[in-house]
Amino acid sequence: MTLDAALARFPKTRPPLPPKLAEIYARQYAENRAGGSTAASLSQRLERWMHRQVAADVAGGEARPTLEVGAGNLNQLPFEPAGAPYDIVEPFAELYAGSPHQGRVRDAFGDIADVPADRRYDRIVSIAALEHVCDLPVLLARSALLLTPSGVFRAAIPSEGGLLWRLGWSMTTGLEFRLRYGLDYGQLMAHEHVNDAAEIEGLVRAMFDRVSVRAFGLGRQLSLYRFIEARGPRPETARAWLSRFDQGGASAT
Repeated sequence: MTLDAALARFPKTRPPLPPKLAEIYARQYAENRAGGSTAASLSQRLERWMHRQVAADVAGGEARPTLEVGAGNLNQLPFEPAGAPYDIVEPFAELYAGSPHQGRVRDAFGDIADVPADRRYDRIVSIAALEHVCDLPVLLARSALLLTPSGVFRAAIPSEGGLLWRLGWSMTTGLEFRLRYGLDYGQLMAHEHVNDAAEIEGLVRAMFDRVSVRAFGLGRQLSLYRFIEARGPRPETARAWLSRFDQGGASAT
C-alpha cells in the first residue's frame, strides 16, 4: 500500500458495538486496564515486556523530559526514573485519577493538540495506545513537532493483524469473555483496535528518518507485541500531514 493510500484511510470511524456489548463496555474497559480478571492479570504480566522496552533508554540513567501518549492508569511510571518533567496525554482522566503515581505528572492533557506548541520533549512514549487512535497521522505529526531534533519516539504496540496475537487473545481474554458474558470479544477488539501493527509501523517510518522494530516472538507475524524506536523527526512531513487533515499545519512551529 502506498503512503497516500494509507493516509486516505484516516480519520477512521470505530465500528459500532452491539447493544449488549455497549452495556458492559465501560466496566470491561476499566477491568482490563486494572488487571481485574484472570486473563487481564495474565495480559498485564506479559505487557511488562512493552513497558521495559519503552523505558530501556533511561533505565539506570537520568530521567529526560518525557511526554506519554495514552497514559491510562499511569502504569508506565514505575518503569521510568524520576527527576525530569513527565507530561501525559490521556482523554479519560478517570483512569489516572487517584493513582499513586499521579504526583509525578507535571501536566495532563486530554488531547495531544492541547500540548503547548512551544514545548519540547527528549522522549515521547506510548504503550498499547497507537492501535486505538482514529486520527493516528495527526498524533504522529504532532509528536514529531514536539520532539527535540535529537529526541526519540518510543512506542510499544500489540501485534494486531498477526497470527500469534489473534490466537493469544482468542484463547485467553476472548475465551474468558465468552464464558462470562456469552458475547464475542472479537467485536469489542474491532471497535477498539482500529489500526493494525503493520499500518502503525508504516506511518512511523514515513514520519521519522531512522526507525527500528523489535518483536516479542518469532518475527513480526508470530509475535505478541512490537517495540518501535524512531529518531529524526521530519517537521515538513508533519506540517504537510496536519495541513492535509486540516489541523493547522501551516502555523505549526
